[in-house]
Amino acid sequence: MSIYSVPFFRPSIGEEEISAVTECLRSGWLTTGPKTASFEKAFTDFLGGNVESVAVNSATAALHLGLEALGVGPGDEVIVPTLTFTATAEVVRYLGAQPVFVDIDSMTLCIDPDGVEAAITQRTKVIMPVHFAGRMCDMTALRSIADRHKLCILDDAAHALPASHQGSMVSKAGADATAFSFYANKTMTTGEGGMLVTADPTIASRVRTMRLHGIDRDVFNRFSDPRAGWVYDVVAPGFKYNLTDIASALGLVQLQRANTFAQIRAERVALYNAAFADLPLILPPGPAKGDEHSWHLYILQLTEDAPINRDDFILAMKDQGIGTSVHYRPLHQMTVWKTFCEGSHFPEADLVFNRTLSLPLFMAMTDAEQGRVIEVVRDVLKAPK
Repeated sequence: MSIYSVPFFRPSIGEEEISAVTECLRSGWLTTGPKTASFEKAFTDFLGGNVESVAVNSATAALHLGLEALGVGPGDEVIVPTLTFTATAEVVRYLGAQPVFVDIDSMTLCIDPDGVEAAITQRTKVIMPVHFAGRMCDMTALRSIADRHKLCILDDAAHALPASHQGSMVSKAGADATAFSFYANKTMTTGEGGMLVTADPTIASRVRTMRLHGIDRDVFNRFSDPRAGWVYDVVAPGFKYNLTDIASALGLVQLQRANTFAQIRAERVALYNAAFADLPLILPPGPAKGDEHSWHLYILQLTEDAPINRDDFILAMKDQGIGTSVHYRPLHQMTVWKTFCEGSHFPEADLVFNRTLSLPLFMAMTDAEQGRVIEVVRDVLKAPK
């Protein structure tokens, strides 16, 4: 049994999702097949068309395949923010390239465009921004920088469905390719899963080939074509990154609910913001003017005059049965990445990390659960009730 009366996250899974997965199990087709093909088409349609969507088993896989398709290899450099999950950087090392870490803008929690430009060298090949917590990066500035230096952009949109920048849906806001996550706690889920989206058919073709062992034809067609299902070639040493039909069946239903999920999250954020406006807290940054936020995370920062520090705040919340998390410890503080950061300083990410925590924010949250979170936060900060 959970120690939390209000967990940090609980998935929103209904009877329709259960029925879809059950139907898939009874169909006899469990791995990549017709459901995955339908999920890819539905995802493209959700984004507004004019892109190709390739389903994979994680956002990490999508990032890895995206970099590989962009030609990243040994000796290349890829610019990433230090405030992100380790997967953003580790895929760079998969290919023998070097991650170059850049500080954030503490007002947005996203990568600092000025820092990006300052980090570019003759070896830079790709800029990999992260739409942190669901807030879009300044893709206009980043695209301008990339064009001036003849670089590609692969954006990590693990937090950002659905979000938009200046009227352009994520994946159409200046990136050459975009990686999405459908992990259990994301804005929609397939349990585990991801999607690589691009408008470039060459990138899409390469990703499709490399997601399943470098085989030169689509896996579904390979098994469904009675004339030549066994005739295929292996054209590159690929990977095992395909998404199953079981996961895709779940994703098809969740995708239909994605806009409703987004509305629920936005409403919960508005309630939190109103309840915490008078507290010694920095509320999470909203979207830039003209952008749309997906609100994957609700991130608070304690101000200097708060009566308690971040670590003690988290313990106090736990004592009251409220789950919290921290997003994230900056990568430059991690043992494996320190050697890539020698001589560099990241004061904004350090500042944010030392005072930040994330509160429960999920689609299945009840009014009573959110009310309890608000009550406990106010009590811990000794605010009048």
